[in-house]
Amino acid sequence: MPSRFLSRVSVDYMVGGEPARPADRSSIPTDAMMTAQPTPQVGPVYRLLMFVVAATAGVLLCRLLLLGLRSSVPTFLGERFPSYYLMMLGGMIIGHLWTFRTVEPRGWSSVGLDRGALKLRHVASGVALGAAAVGVPSGVLLMIGWLRIEPSHAGSWIATALTTLLILLPAALWEELMTRGYPFTIARELVGARAAIVLTSLFFGMLHIQNAGATVQSVALVTLAGIFLGAILVSTGSLYAAWAAHVSWNFVMAGVLHSTVSGIGMDAPNYRTVDAGPDWATGGVWGPEGGVVTAVGLIIGIYLMLRPKRRGVSAG
Repeated sequence: MPSRFLSRVSVDYMVGGEPARPADRSSIPTDAMMTAQPTPQVGPVYRLLMFVVAATAGVLLCRLLLLGLRSSVPTFLGERFPSYYLMMLGGMIIGHLWTFRTVEPRGWSSVGLDRGALKLRHVASGVALGAAAVGVPSGVLLMIGWLRIEPSHAGSWIATALTTLLILLPAALWEELMTRGYPFTIARELVGARAAIVLTSLFFGMLHIQNAGATVQSVALVTLAGIFLGAILVSTGSLYAAWAAHVSWNFVMAGVLHSTVSGIGMDAPNYRTVDAGPDWATGGVWGPEGGVVTAVGLIIGIYLMLRPKRRGVSAG
């Protein structure tokens, strides 16, 4: 998601500049790597337009295919699966595939979804960062009594957790593809990585503006979460890592805490976490991710991702 400052000290990562990192950490092309990859024959604005048209057509096609399924399709657990997520995910995949086939020769490597980006350490770091960024602040709120655990209806925690995960995986992926997928690649090409993070995160926040309980603060916090996910993408070069962080973040709230996620309530058997403090701190009906306490966790995570890491003095 992205200032150019260059010294004689090599760094592990420079925001928007040339990263000095081992060769196996290449996924999203940096400025220095662009010349070593196939070069698109048309400009970035045209390529973005092509993606938008293809993705829109893909969403419409998937909607037609899912038209007879009402609002959901069954899962193997007997629960209901929101078809909206399948429609959006299918559209985003179609948009990317068509763009790669017609105007973008770099393919999935241009968005950090190639084989080189699928590394265990990237995915694991994404899971850990996403869980910690919302889990630690929520733990603090529980300790001081501003979040409270209450009993709820009986049910299977494991079955519900698996169903929740099945819903969160495609839901997070289509949002990542729409914001930090090819649109981010084009934005980075046009205005640099730092500005691309900001632009795509603003769009990410706007995607949630119609959710139940949305406020200026909650949308601002989602935008900050977008910057956090963008920082993970840029620092690892892997959209898999950002996706893993996104899923982990949501699962901690929905699958572990049994709280609302961006104003959306999910099944919460046996117990649920409810707001018991000031909304500015806890997020209120939006859930813990909408509170100022979680904002602190996000800012720490962003700093850890984007701070320059010195690896030694370069020769000459």
